[in-house]
Amino acid sequence: MTVPPVPGTFDTADALISAAAAAHGERDAYVEADGTRMSFAEWDVRSDALAGALAERGVAEGDVVALMLPSSIDYAVCYAALARLGAVTTGLNTRLGPREVDAVLDRADPVLVIRDGDAGLPPVPSGIRELPRTELAGLYRHAGLGTRRPAPAPEAPAVIIWTSGTTGTPKGAWFDSRNLAASARAAGVMSAPYDRRLVATPFAHAGYMAKLWDQLIWGLTLVVSPVPWSAAAMAAIMREQRITVVGGVPTQWSKLLDEPGAHGLPDLRVGIAATAPASPDLIEAVAQRIGVPLVVRYAMTESPTICGTEPDDPPEVQFRTVGRPQEGMEVAVTDDDGRPVAPGGTGRVRVRGACVMRGYWNDPERTAETLTEDGWLVSGDLGRFTPEGNLVLVGRSTDLYIRGGYNVHPLEVENVLAEHPGVRRVAVVGSPAPVIGEIGVAFVVPADPADPPALDELRDWTRERLADYKRPDRLELVEDLPVTAMLKVDRNALRAAAAPAG
Repeated sequence: MTVPPVPGTFDTADALISAAAAAHGERDAYVEADGTRMSFAEWDVRSDALAGALAERGVAEGDVVALMLPSSIDYAVCYAALARLGAVTTGLNTRLGPREVDAVLDRADPVLVIRDGDAGLPPVPSGIRELPRTELAGLYRHAGLGTRRPAPAPEAPAVIIWTSGTTGTPKGAWFDSRNLAASARAAGVMSAPYDRRLVATPFAHAGYMAKLWDQLIWGLTLVVSPVPWSAAAMAAIMREQRITVVGGVPTQWSKLLDEPGAHGLPDLRVGIAATAPASPDLIEAVAQRIGVPLVVRYAMTESPTICGTEPDDPPEVQFRTVGRPQEGMEVAVTDDDGRPVAPGGTGRVRVRGACVMRGYWNDPERTAETLTEDGWLVSGDLGRFTPEGNLVLVGRSTDLYIRGGYNVHPLEVENVLAEHPGVRRVAVVGSPAPVIGEIGVAFVVPADPADPPALDELRDWTRERLADYKRPDRLELVEDLPVTAMLKVDRNALRAAAAPAG
């Protein structure tokens, strides 16, 4: 088992940040797209200075502070400074609109918002103090905390991460220092000493916010991905920055195969396939031409670590499953009453372990609906286990549609359609229909827009692999699939597009 450069247990972020600075020194902690860098030693000094400045402005242990900043070195310094103070950090995705921002801030009730006024972000509601990003550079020269160092308990709230749902009041999953430490212990193949990781997800996402301990303990360099994305830019930055770990949706991996600069990257050791199934052919092509194995990770805002595949798993396991529970995590498949389903049966996925959130911020009612008394997180995902113990997801309970009295799980159909050579990306939703109740509508991004697949072709393809009632009834060819602020397929938008006229 690989030992991290900073082993041991840390009860506070302040102690861990100092230990990481001593261990990693001038190694890069962050590299922005324009080449701007910050070392671990600089991160330590800047965050300590900012913590002292914020303390003088009245930010205290237990206070909530919201970050309305793009993914950047400034975001990282603010997060570390607030962690050193024992404050509670929450980030707002920069793609959120005014109503969403108001709803999050109303629920979080922050004492301060640190905001980039030049990033086109919604204004902060009246009554909430605001610190402009332009003032941060000056505060990095503050004297620091000195001897006035809070020592929050490991079970004290540290982070609030907001779910990316497209309807209803936002939910803020909160985590303490024990959660963040557990995430580092469960990293598995995803973290190795001094990895250089290309990060494309917003820093407000659980993929960053829940990984502070992980980065500090392993000495990870986070390289911020350029925006907008292009295969050429991604290939160039992977080579120039000696990236060892990178994630992307299957479409991005497919486009990278066409980039000569992405072939034979000597430093890249593992890739992550995210948000959509990667076909066995794509997994094999990436391994042969880019030279890196792809792994799958299953997580959610409420539990940023759950399951994962391993680099030596066969392509069929990588494509069909989300792997096995990671260290410290338990996964069960049950009926709605919490009873285990028969082996191979489909049921609701439940998760328990040290990475699971402590609850929803200022929302005891929805916390009680989601967390059982014995510690299980009841998810909205439906799944089943293979005989080998790998978890197979079949969809969300809210995505299921009923066609002629039969339940259809869209993800199961999508996984089959994604194997068709004429399909680049696909999403399936149910749409109301007379007599039969609902029909399946497949939104397909064709692999070759000049020669897209036909509906009958896809129906035959599905029928050969699944029950006949799971065949799509309608085909909609699209240039791309709509996504939410967290870059997940926006199924509400697709259901609206699939709805019958009138």
